[in-house]
Parts: sequence; C-alpha cells; structure tokens
Amino acid sequence: MDKTDRTISGTGKSKSESKWDAGRISDLSGRTAVVTGANSGIGLVAAAELARAGAHVVFAVRDLERGRAAAAKVSGSTEVRRLDLADLASVREFAEGWDGPLDLLINNAGVMMLPERRTRDGFEMQFGTNHLGHFALTNLLLPYITDRVVTVTSGAHRMGDRIIHFENLNLDGIYSPQRAYSQSKLANLLFVLELQRRLAESGSRVRSLAAHPGWAATNLQSHTANPVSRVLMAVGNKVLAQDDRGGALPTLYAATQDLPGASYVGPSGPMEMRGAPTLVGRTAAASDVAAAERLWEASEELTGAVFPLVGAAS
Repeated sequence: MDKTDRTISGTGKSKSESKWDAGRISDLSGRTAVVTGANSGIGLVAAAELARAGAHVVFAVRDLERGRAAAAKVSGSTEVRRLDLADLASVREFAEGWDGPLDLLINNAGVMMLPERRTRDGFEMQFGTNHLGHFALTNLLLPYITDRVVTVTSGAHRMGDRIIHFENLNLDGIYSPQRAYSQSKLANLLFVLELQRRLAESGSRVRSLAAHPGWAATNLQSHTANPVSRVLMAVGNKVLAQDDRGGALPTLYAATQDLPGASYVGPSGPMEMRGAPTLVGRTAAASDVAAAERLWEASEELTGAVFPLVGAAS
C-alpha cells in the first residue's frame, strides 16, 4: 500500500470496525435504496439487510422474474424494477421512471471475465456494464439522491495493465477477459474519486464511496470465459472465499456508516480476501485525479449523461 492510498481513503482500524457486522446497522425506516443486481449474490444480501433494517429497497435487475423471486424471499419493503446496464436506453428508462427522494444508490451489478462481446450500444461488455452503465445511472439519478452512492469494485483493479486504455477503451485487438475486467474495476474507483470531487465542488452533501467484497463465493465466477479459470475459482471458493453474506459486509458498511467521501471499504483479513469490513487502500493508478477526470469526460461523451448539479466543475 502506498502513501497515496493512505491519504485518500485512510487505513486506520478500530476494535469496533473489526467486529462490525450487519446486525449493527441502525434503523433505516423512511429511507429508500436502489441496489443494482439485487437478485443474487452480495447484491441480494445487501438488499435483504437494508430491508431488514427498515429501508424500502428497489431491486434494479435485468430479469424481472428472477428479481421478483429474490425479493419474495426478503422480509421488509421491496419492489422490483427492470434495469439492463448493458443498454443505455434501459438505464434512461429506469431513471425517467424515478420520482421522489433516493437516499442510497448501490452500484453493485457487474459481469466478470467474459468472452469478448459488446453491449447494445457497442461498448466492450465489462467496461460498458460495470462502469458506463453505472456512470449513466448515477448521473441521471443524482438530482434525487440525498445521502450517498456506493460503487462496488474489486481488488482486481490491482491486476491487468493498471491503466485505462483511453485510446482503445474497447480493447480492440488486445482483448483478454482479465484485462477487460481489471480495467472496468479500475474505472469504478476512478469514477468514485471524480464523483466525490464534483459533489464537493458543487456544495452537495451527497457522498461517493467504494467497496469491494474480497473473495466472495457467488455465481459471478461461473460466467468466466476460461474453463480452467472456472475450475480454479471453484476450488478457491471452497478454500479461500467467504460466503456472500461476508462479501456483502463492505458494501453495507460503506452504505450505512459515517465515512468521508471517496472512502474505500474492503475486508480486513490477509490480502483483503475475507474478514470484517474496514477502510482499505487503493493503488496509485486508482488515485490518479487526472485520469479520473479524463475518464469522466470520456464517459460523458460516450453515454450522453453529464453531472447535473448546479455549480459542479465542467
């Protein structure tokens, strides 16, 4: 962990942080949350725990039938709305259908190490879904958001090339599932950083935070392109991983605790693979404010979604 990591997100760990679990979430009655990809994995756990604490939780999912089946298993106030992050028309439709205050947006949904393919709008699927879809959704919903935006990223931002390929965002001719996934997760952290800067400059009290689950055993790994990788991940899920409940804790911690903007939460255990949530560090590449601003400008151009708050930096 470098010095830049520590100055941006902090790494101090208290005894209370080391013991934190979802049972310590305060009463959320009267609050509304949107969780993307809430039909399974850590998204479902996060949605269930927020609803248990009293929040009204909107399951923003691509498959309405699966979303309704998941929501039916949750105790508390829920609803299900369709959202396909790989289709900007769907993102806009979701945002246009929103009315009223939104306390919490959790950008959780994602795809991982897929074979090369494109979104409906022609973007590389992992970058388009994991970053651009959430970028557009956040900006379109931002006029309604009252508290915070939590974006789920990954320790994989430390892998791959550790850069954003600005001249070739679709990775044409150099595509690999790992390179694309790592780029998308690095983009998530740069998005969090630049969003917080713009919120602060606009005078908004809304906060932008990041979280990563460590190694959580979910169905996300089963969709990877390489069959050998799928086998290795299956073994890792049994030996190294925490379950989806443990994997959701950093997201829930970032969503409910009083943390400064741009904080980054992950597991406290060895190599941040498992353990209670705490503040963790990011790479120098994920702390690059110039790259974060450049990525934001490129993302606005690609999606047509711009930062909407009066007084924000342009």
